[in-house]
Amino acid sequence: MSKHGWAYLGGKQVPLKEANVGIMTHALHYGTAVFEGIRGNWNNDKGQMYVFRLKEHYERLLRGCNIMRINLPFSVDEYCKITLDLLLKNNFKEDVYIRPLAFKGAEMVANLKLHELSDEFALIILPFGSYIDNDRPIKCQTSSWRRPEDTIMPTGVKITGLYTTSILAKTEAVSAGYDEAILLNNDGTVSEGSGENLFIVNGETISTPCETDNCLLGITRDSIIQLAEAQLGLKVVQRRIHRSELYLADEIFLTGTAAHITSVGELDNRKISTGKLGQITGKLQDLYFSAVVGENEKFYDWCTPITPIN
Repeated sequence: MSKHGWAYLGGKQVPLKEANVGIMTHALHYGTAVFEGIRGNWNNDKGQMYVFRLKEHYERLLRGCNIMRINLPFSVDEYCKITLDLLLKNNFKEDVYIRPLAFKGAEMVANLKLHELSDEFALIILPFGSYIDNDRPIKCQTSSWRRPEDTIMPTGVKITGLYTTSILAKTEAVSAGYDEAILLNNDGTVSEGSGENLFIVNGETISTPCETDNCLLGITRDSIIQLAEAQLGLKVVQRRIHRSELYLADEIFLTGTAAHITSVGELDNRKISTGKLGQITGKLQDLYFSAVVGENEKFYDWCTPITPIN
């Protein structure tokens, strides 16, 4: 393996350092691309990597491509195979982050007509540790930036241009001494974190913003809903959430491919309950982490095992 690793571009595997696009690439100038973030979780005891909900991520990628009029040549199953082949080529024996990118690859800077632009697909795989420190509850700030409405930009899929808002919000929060940002909708209701879905716990009920609240239709979000209902017997309600409800919640946690499940201990300099990891959040963390490394038989179909080459 090249010390720089391998990528997929132009319909073939290439050394990562050679996976380049031109300065005039349309997606670079206008954000005309759709991406996914997929986790490969290494299980040291089993000597295997488990890719979490691979098919579902590519299904969402193709939904985003449909919105952006990006026409890719292969099916979900074929893109899954391309990904598994590249994982074997890289032969990582640690947690990885898998990033597929479908984009307008035409070198046409002044063209705003999607249907006239050529389409490309790229894939990179990188070693990846913790996105947020999951060992402690984090401190969040309600951002001054608002989550875009779906009528302004499609929010249920991962369009690259959409994430400018998230980057501004995260930068604002970290610069002010917080770990993460919470974004509100234009009407002041809660949408999500800068790169995560949000849940609140009150008693035995878990609530999360519904899909019409401009949040990403997260695959980790869906997984947590299933785990909470099937494994813990808890009720999960998808509804509009007011900002003040966050301050009064028993627990708050964020979910995402990169962040996994992250407890929120403080928001806007207010402790959430005791400020410590909540009981339900802790149980969901245990269930989730056992599932993503292939140790929960009830959810083994979420995982695609990869055995590296010795």
